[in-house]
Amino acid sequence: MERILSIPNHLELQLLFGRHDENLKFIEKSLGIKIITKESGLKLAGSPSKIEKASELINYLLKIISTGGSLKKQDILCALKVASVDKFFDVNQLRETRIEVATKGIEVTPKTKGQKEYIEAIKNYDIVFGIGPAGTGKTYLAMAMAVSTLKKGQVRRIILTRPALEAGESLGYLPGDMYEKISPYLRPLYDALYDMMEAERIEKYLEIGTIEVAPLAYMRGRTLNDAFIILDEAQNCTSEQMKMFLTRLGFYSKTVITGDITQSDLPGGKPLGLIQAKEILKNIEGIKFIQLTGQDVVRHELVQSIIEAYEKASSG
Repeated sequence: MERILSIPNHLELQLLFGRHDENLKFIEKSLGIKIITKESGLKLAGSPSKIEKASELINYLLKIISTGGSLKKQDILCALKVASVDKFFDVNQLRETRIEVATKGIEVTPKTKGQKEYIEAIKNYDIVFGIGPAGTGKTYLAMAMAVSTLKKGQVRRIILTRPALEAGESLGYLPGDMYEKISPYLRPLYDALYDMMEAERIEKYLEIGTIEVAPLAYMRGRTLNDAFIILDEAQNCTSEQMKMFLTRLGFYSKTVITGDITQSDLPGGKPLGLIQAKEILKNIEGIKFIQLTGQDVVRHELVQSIIEAYEKASSG
């Protein structure tokens, strides 16, 4: 079977091809089809199902290019992964779930079906748990939603917090006050924030309290109204801490709790508050649990292989 894809914009065509046609060669090899370049587009040759998937993939990549995005190998890898996991899923749906963030004019889009479900859950529920391994975008996507919500005036502030529990180290021996001690452990939250907003604006927001970054212990006794709250590294919460945090939710607020239950630093024997919360709260309407997996990893392709190897070892 053959199909002609018309792509009249020559610049988009060049960006799609990649350097030395490396993108087309990669798609050919991955999907097992033949792609022939034509004057005003492409000719696809292969089985009907493979041509259909190739057409969806190419249209998806063209949408990235047409909206000013730079086409990266990661985009192709993620789209191919989606196609291989769910042959009935149209990758073009990923571009429909956009998050506009801050004043950099950046658009964040999901790279996998699981990430799409995660973003939609955050939009539609007041409390969302994003549980999954490293590299699945749990914190980054939650931060993008927080910044977007603040930009639209739907909340007045962003509150970012993590439990002050470190992997085998002691905060007490570190110099400085509590904020200086905890700062290295909050760094991933700052990293995601600086990706989406200018440094000057972040500093101003931190100064006036529009953005607050603090250890979890500082949440005790508060009621957090009109805020987007992110609890990161929740696998390090005890049951008591998790209950304390969840009951801080105020009016017109939204909370996202992220964690990886395979990487807890809690001392042995202590129950994970994240696991307990999943069991206790699973039937409460208005709370959504999203389970991300190795198929949702969007870091270097080796990260997914590492995660899968560890999962295999732990289950064997």
